[in-house]
Amino acid sequence: MEVITWDDFEKVELRVGTIIEAFEFPEARRPAYKLKVDFGTFGIKTSSAQITKHYTLEELPGKQIIGVINFPKKQIGKFMSEFLVTGFADENGDIILTAVDKKTPNGSKLI
Repeated sequence: MEVITWDDFEKVELRVGTIIEAFEFPEARRPAYKLKVDFGTFGIKTSSAQITKHYTLEELPGKQIIGVINFPKKQIGKFMSEFLVTGFADENGDIILTAVDKKTPNGSKLI
């Protein structure tokens, strides 16, 4: 494990956002959804997430998640990802979203 400094950590913009919409992503190589997330003053951003094992499209809107919003945009097929969705792998390698347990203002930074 590489040790980083506090200054290194402060460069990562880990922000809370609320999922507005979730869509199927049939052209993804591995099962995934497209997400549209409101990050408050940082705007509405899109990304994809391989979370189909633990979440349905219907339950995602309104859920608050944590995303890294200061990575460069990344082309995923014909889709442009604007932030990194964070999560943890379960015992089978399926992703569980990183989320907050109480309503938090969109755009709040993890500190």
